[in-house]
Amino acid sequence: MAKTHCAPLPVDEELDAEELAVLLKALAHPARIRLLQHLAHHGTCYFGNLSDVVELAPSTTSQHVKVLKDAGLVLGSAEEQRTCYCVNPDRLAVLKRLVEAL
Repeated sequence: MAKTHCAPLPVDEELDAEELAVLLKALAHPARIRLLQHLAHHGTCYFGNLSDVVELAPSTTSQHVKVLKDAGLVLGSAEEQRTCYCVNPDRLAVLKRLVEAL
């Protein structure tokens, strides 16, 4: 059996493990990852359209959106009796920095 030598990766900032865990837990379902990706690529989306993205019942989609909102990854605003969602770019940047700090 060959020995492998693993060198430590350079670390630019200290890892906030608790914060990273909160964000990763919010993304711990394929539907939530698809929702976040869809919103990141399309800018904004109304709730009804999000159910089509993940091919789930509106009530199930709503639960997934709530998890993303609670983690701060998604923002929602009411517009003419409909809710419009978008990615929170600041929170997504935090997620990226924390993952890079691993």
